[in-house]
Amino acid sequence: MINKETITSFFQELQDDICRQLEAADGVGTFHQDLWERSGGGGGRSRVIEGRHIEKGGVNFSAVHGAMPDKIANALGLSQGQFYATGVSIVLHPKNPWVPIIHMNVRYFEMDSGVWWFGGGIDLTPHYVNPAEARAFHLHLKEVCDAHHTDYYSRFKKWADEYFFVKHRGETRGIGGIFFDRLSDEDGFDRDRRFAFVKDVGEAFCPIYLQLLNANKERHYSEEEVAWQRVRRGRYVEFNLVWDRGTKFGLDTNGRTESILMSLPPLASWQYNHQPEKGSREQETLSLLKKGVDWTIKTT
Repeated sequence: MINKETITSFFQELQDDICRQLEAADGVGTFHQDLWERSGGGGGRSRVIEGRHIEKGGVNFSAVHGAMPDKIANALGLSQGQFYATGVSIVLHPKNPWVPIIHMNVRYFEMDSGVWWFGGGIDLTPHYVNPAEARAFHLHLKEVCDAHHTDYYSRFKKWADEYFFVKHRGETRGIGGIFFDRLSDEDGFDRDRRFAFVKDVGEAFCPIYLQLLNANKERHYSEEEVAWQRVRRGRYVEFNLVWDRGTKFGLDTNGRTESILMSLPPLASWQYNHQPEKGSREQETLSLLKKGVDWTIKTT
């Protein structure tokens, strides 16, 4: 039976491997690391890159522990006690508007009462939706999910649609992906089987993202497309600061602010009552930001 030490070690190795591959793909940028400690217990390694193709990216590892704050215990429906939480969180903001923003998080949580669960997921936020790339992205995630349970993809894809939704805008953050939380030992799944799935999700990150980055990082773009990229980044900021539970958990547990907010882009914009031109690629992208799209179906 695996334990928190084994899980923590894997997450550290995953951070190292992803950083190596991203540096190689960027070709110029290298990760700056900050080691930090949490006053209540634990700490982490925050790594940020500002490169040629990745304008700003963060690959963070943390392992924190201590007394469960009342606010979090009440929100999670847990009794008071000692908690342990570890994971890797990634957000990459590319320079080229044709390369999408990507987010991944894999995490583990346990209480001294014996309660434990895994959570995480991967989702994609293109500035311009490319249906062929969206299909390849979702098919890759479906393959990862199907290797562990035939219901995983449909369940976790729907969960992502519901979670990554900018309610005040009435639009999804991007084209979704998969999202899961509080996966424990129900339905015949023990900790080992849940961990095997989470490992595969984490190890799928680089094959997925590097294909997208390498295919588009040298593509020509205009100032108008950069302006649209910054509008879409603004929507990303809105979701992360208003709706994202991970941001709230980090701040409520006195996590390191710079590490928590590394998900924010270097530059974003908010144009008053911005409306894309009818029939434009920008309007087409907005029309696709909705729940329930079956991206695995090939479109012409």
